[in-house]
Amino acid sequence: MKIFIACSKHFYKEIPTIKDRLESMGHIVSMPNSYDEPMKEEKLKASNPAEHVSWKALMLKKDKENIEPNDAILVLNFDKNNQKNYIGGATFLEIYKSWEMNKKIFLFNPIPENILKDEIIGFNPVILNGDLSKIN
Repeated sequence: MKIFIACSKHFYKEIPTIKDRLESMGHIVSMPNSYDEPMKEEKLKASNPAEHVSWKALMLKKDKENIEPNDAILVLNFDKNNQKNYIGGATFLEIYKSWEMNKKIFLFNPIPENILKDEIIGFNPVILNGDLSKIN
């Protein structure tokens, strides 16, 4: 299966281990936007707000081309700043785009208890509870 990984840039350090595990299971893995430069957004916000707006719009527009060639999306939703199973705005939009394109949606951990819970439930994701062997 071809799988696109989506998550907060704060979780990028978790990706290599998960990518290796998925590839050892025979999956092909695509990386998130700005994986090679995770803090680029923060740098742009601080140094050039106008360029940040353009860059962010470009990242959001790339969602379709990132997701389209894949069969599924794997959302790495770990705890962040006392928020259990965090899913941020950009990741939520990637989930939505995946749902819109009829891709399988996998959440590494349960759906977070927040304002987006009902919408995420509506996407009918498969909750892995950390068990990547449930991906099929």
